[in-house]
Amino acid sequence: MNYWLLLITFISVNLDFFFMLIFLLKKYPLPKVMLGYLLGNLVLLTLSFFVGKTLALFLPEWLLGVLGVLPIYMALRDDDDNADDKTSSSQVWAVFITYLSVCAGCNLSIFLPVLVGETMVHFLMTLAFISVLTLIVVIIIKGVAGIPAVATVMTAHGEKLMKACYIVIGLYVFWDSGLISHLLTLI
Repeated sequence: MNYWLLLITFISVNLDFFFMLIFLLKKYPLPKVMLGYLLGNLVLLTLSFFVGKTLALFLPEWLLGVLGVLPIYMALRDDDDNADDKTSSSQVWAVFITYLSVCAGCNLSIFLPVLVGETMVHFLMTLAFISVLTLIVVIIIKGVAGIPAVATVMTAHGEKLMKACYIVIGLYVFWDSGLISHLLTLI
């Protein structure tokens, strides 16, 4: 399990949601935002893992490296993933639904190829690692949300940085799965 890859993947997948967190933290209490965001991450990671495991039953690992195309596609497409804030009687539910509506597609397509080769033990470790990152990110965003320079930099360069991370993740999946070495043996 590569913690650096998980960190980069988590940041790049959630970069656009970090802006939403600023608004959600102004609207709801910190613990409610943390719980809703955490639940959203856990649900999407679990889906990614089990869909990947299902595919792995039928396909060799090197062939699953083709899934690296998904993060690269996400980087190259020109689709805006903004979603309206959903109103709900539960603040945790509102954050959870907002997260799913903003990040479900990216999260599934980016984390699926990253998690496809992991064992159940590594997956549980990944869940713990991402859970800690989720909580830390909410606290950090709560602290830096008021700094004007941060908002300016994120607005100017956030999209490009996110796309670069997606491409790096896709290329890593090609390499880590053995797809590249398998293709080189065919040449």
